[in-house]
Amino acid sequence: MNGPTMSSSSDGFDPMANRGFVAKLNVDEYFRMGETQRPMELIYGFVREPPAPRYGHQSVLTHLVALLDEHVRDRQLGQVCVAPVDVVLDEAAALVVQPDIVFVAATHQARVRDRVWGPPDLVVEILSPRTARRDRTTKLAWYRRYGVIECWLVDVTHRSVEVVELQAHDARRTSYSEDAPMHSTVLPNWTVAAAQIFS
Repeated sequence: MNGPTMSSSSDGFDPMANRGFVAKLNVDEYFRMGETQRPMELIYGFVREPPAPRYGHQSVLTHLVALLDEHVRDRQLGQVCVAPVDVVLDEAAALVVQPDIVFVAATHQARVRDRVWGPPDLVVEILSPRTARRDRTTKLAWYRRYGVIECWLVDVTHRSVEVVELQAHDARRTSYSEDAPMHSTVLPNWTVAAAQIFS
């Protein structure tokens, strides 16, 4: 088999456009590739490797994962992990994604092995100009379809957080900014204000 060609598409990924130009992989073949710290996903059998995130993205990510990890550890709620970590949403369809942050509740720890096999309870996506449209549409639809309970969309530019309850009717969305304390179905005791995430 020929080695895979990486795609650097910044907004969505169209495997049909790559037919005949790249090798299609299954999940086992993808995981046999060499480890890397760069973002990389397997989208219906095709490897997608976007550019590394910008500094502002990573700064907010670092701060938020520290807040979440402390909250979860103190209450023994489960495990928090930061990207890059593979989340296998659909092994048969070869769909493997890397959210910026994942939380898997203690009751679902069997999903955490060498990777996360199945839906995390909570995923966080830090939006950037290159990925915002894809995160708000394509990836959000995947998360809802495969059973993720909640997704936080963190907008660095506007310093706001949109909490999307994916399994609610019509995926209920609530936006938080400035000093408004956030509400989470997955983490009901989380009362951090949106402004704290960006401080």
